[in-house]
Parts: sequence; C-alpha cells; structure tokens
Amino acid sequence: MFGRLVPIVCLIVCFISVPVSAQFGDLLKGLFEKGMNMSPSTGLSQDTIVSGLKEALQVGAQKTIERTGIENGYYGNEDIKILMPKKLQMFDQVLRFAGYGPQLDEFVVRMNRAAEHAAPLAKPILWEAIASMTIKDAKGVLQGGNTAATDYFQEKTTVQLRKTFRPQVEQAMNQVDLVRQYKELVGSYQAIPFVRDIAFDLDQYVVDKSLSGFFTVLAEEEKQIRTDPAARVTDLLKEVFAQ
Repeated sequence: MFGRLVPIVCLIVCFISVPVSAQFGDLLKGLFEKGMNMSPSTGLSQDTIVSGLKEALQVGAQKTIERTGIENGYYGNEDIKILMPKKLQMFDQVLRFAGYGPQLDEFVVRMNRAAEHAAPLAKPILWEAIASMTIKDAKGVLQGGNTAATDYFQEKTTVQLRKTFRPQVEQAMNQVDLVRQYKELVGSYQAIPFVRDIAFDLDQYVVDKSLSGFFTVLAEEEKQIRTDPAARVTDLLKEVFAQ
C-alpha cells in the first residue's frame, strides 16, 4: 500500500497550501435571576450566590464531559463532528479516486475518537477554573450574555487545555497508517531545499477542533438560561433557589 501511496501523496503535497442535559441552563437561569445585581435583597449572601454558581458550572462542565467524552460524542454529533481539513481536501478527493476511501474514513473517525478520548482530560482544568473564580468573575458570568460562563472557561482554560489535549491527540492519530505515512511524506517534502512550506499541523487542527466542539456544547446549554425552570440537584442549590 505504501508504495502505491507515495506518488499520489507526493503529488498532492505539491498542491497543498499553507446537548448536554438542560440542567446547566436550568441552574444558571435561576442564579441569573437571583444574582443579577448580587444584592442582599435576594436574602442570600454573595458567598452563597457565588457558591451556587460554582456548583452550577460544575454540573454543566460534568455533563459536557459526559456527552463529548464517549464514543460518538463528537463523531455522532453533526454540530461538532471533526471533518477532513480544508487544506487536505485535494488529498481526500484524489485518494478516494485511487481507492483509499476506507482508509480516509478511518482517518476521519480517528480524529473524532482522539477528541472523544481527550475530553475527560478537561475536568481537572475546568474544576481549577471554577475553584479560582472570584466574586468579580461571578458577577461577570451572572451579568454577562448568554455565553458568559463559556467565555469565562475559554479565557481561563484554553491554553492549558491545548497542552493537555495535544499528547492524547498525537497518540491517537499516529495509530492510523495513512496519517503516519502522510506525516512522513510531508516531512520528507519539507526537507527538500527551496520547496514551498505547506505549513499545516494536523495534530493541532484536531486539538483546536476538539476544543471548539467542547465549548460549542457548553455554550448551547448555557444559552438555555432564560427558558427552563431551575433544577435543584444539590442541597446548596435548593437553598439558593428556595429564596
């Protein structure tokens, strides 16, 4: 297979240019209504409201991990499914014409499996972001737009999540023969003096798509904050929502 693949991929390389549960929304809606002004008029202290918000964020983060971190969590969700990169579409089309359709399908599946395996690694990083939330941060989430909590997570965790997801993605992708051969061929091509740099990092593409999909799921749930009744799933939240 490799012998047949080399001339085809070399030719292509020359042309390559550089819902989770409604509970999260339910909980945030109740806290949003009670904590918009973070004032004593709700009968709750700021510390109680912030603690309730943190529990709501934990519920939402956990549900997102449970939905994305399972088989077909990405591959079976058309909103976040990772597709062949645009820069490799010629690679896809030519190889399918040459009879490599099954291998390319495996390529796409493996990208999504890599994301699904990486998603649970987000938990300790998200938990740390929640634990470090200040009253100012909480006000920003409660008083912000429909994706303020997701925006908070993205700001606080994206750099660390990229570093954490990368090894998992590399390991998963290197198990696919076609991907490994592609990387070897690209490396050989780029070693040739004066050739055009294709400047494409496949693993980073999968990492970035993994994070984009993860935050998409989280944001979709957060946007429900104005529509659903509160879900009182812990003693603290029952106290907060009982006011």
